[in-house]
Parts: sequence; C-alpha cells; structure tokens
Amino acid sequence: VIVPILSDNFAYLIIDDASKHAAVVDPAEPATVLEAIKREGVACTHILTTHSHYDHAGGNSTMARSLPGVEVIGGKGDNAQAVTKEVGEGDMIKVGAVDVHVLYTPCHTPGHVTFIADAKDGSPKCAFTGDTMFVAGCGRLNSGSAAQMYTALVEKIGALPPETLVYVGHEYTVKNLVFALTVEPENAAIKDKLEWARKQVAEGKHTVPSTIAAERATNPFLRCREPSVLSFSGKADAVECLAEVRARKDAFRG
Repeated sequence: VIVPILSDNFAYLIIDDASKHAAVVDPAEPATVLEAIKREGVACTHILTTHSHYDHAGGNSTMARSLPGVEVIGGKGDNAQAVTKEVGEGDMIKVGAVDVHVLYTPCHTPGHVTFIADAKDGSPKCAFTGDTMFVAGCGRLNSGSAAQMYTALVEKIGALPPETLVYVGHEYTVKNLVFALTVEPENAAIKDKLEWARKQVAEGKHTVPSTIAAERATNPFLRCREPSVLSFSGKADAVECLAEVRARKDAFRG
C-alpha cells in the first residue's frame, strides 16, 4: 500500500493478507501512516528504515511510542532514529508469511539498505529502494563513492528479476526522465515513459511502482555500461561513467 507523505516522499505498508500483520517502510509522517494502518485493519509488527535521513527515519520514535512492541529495523552503521535492530546483507525479516530480505546498499548514507519483500505466492517480488534507486534515477552519493553506488544500484538492485516491482523513496520521476533524455536523446523508452509520467502527475497519480525491466531500459545510472551513456559521459569505465552522469545530474537545472 502506497502512503504519500511530506512533500514528495513515499511510505509503504507491506501486508501479509493471511495474518493481517504488516511492516511499514520509512514512516516519516506518523499521523498519516498510523491512519493508513488503521484504515487497512492491520497489526504493524515492524518499521523498516531504508536510511537515517530525517525524511525517512524521522517518524520512528513517534511510531514506536504509538505501536508498543514494534521492532524498528535499520541498516548496520546507519544510526537511524529509534532503531532496535540493525541488519545487513542477506538478513531476513518475517512479516507474517512474507519474507523481507535485506540488500546492504550503502552510499547515499553509510548504512543504507534496500528491502525485498517476497510473498512466496508467485507474485513479483517488491524492492523498497529508499534513496538508492529512484524511477529513472539514483540518490546523491553524499559521503559515499561512485563505486559504492555502482555495487548497490547495478550489481545488487539491478540484478533482481526483471519483473520485480520497484517502490522508491520520492516522486522525482518526471525531472529524472527529463534529465535521462538529455543523456540518451534517441531512447524511445525514455520518451514514452516521460510522456506517461507527466500524464500520471497531471492526474494526481503516482509513478510507482516501476519495474527492474523498465529501469534497465530508462535509468541512465543503471545503463552506465551502455555505449550511448558511456559516450555521453566521455568515460570508458562504467563506474567513472556513473560518477560523471551523477555530477551532471547534480548540476542539471532542466
């Protein structure tokens, strides 16, 4: 369940329908998220924190006070607010019958994690990527390195099955696609998705979820091994390409 919060953030409810147990991802606006929990009629057993920034973790203390016994999960070394258990690569959290696997994806923050929910019922897995992957974008490197982002974005998240649903931390899709089109002006998939995203936003709708397949086709940071993106960056190495494209995105005012 998508829960829009703050100005452009997303929180999410991961619900096991059988047990009515749920986890909430990045509930930075507690009143809104608590109302969604009540509306869905679920018992929230876990708070899943992708990273420590206030617009993702800032509601943890209030949520924990409102939900006695809830376990607050965050990434190892990220020191996110009110976390009671830190997790790393390969760890798993059970939410009812749903398995939530952890990818350790540090860069944007030192202990950023991505959560992969698997209902084990044949439906696509769901990736909750925080500020590591956006629709057609990635997070700022901050104190991290391009090599870290490459590992997190390309080698870990980008290697998930193509049908995996991608639930990101912010509604940045239109401006990300506008930039992506400057990187690859001939990319028809980017043109089509930008037209769709503008229509979605104009109608007050969200642009999540994406899929790994769609990101492979449109996300310049995931495409930093493609000849067209390497050419744009003027680099021969994929990690250097990612660094250059990220630097140009930082300076982009389109």
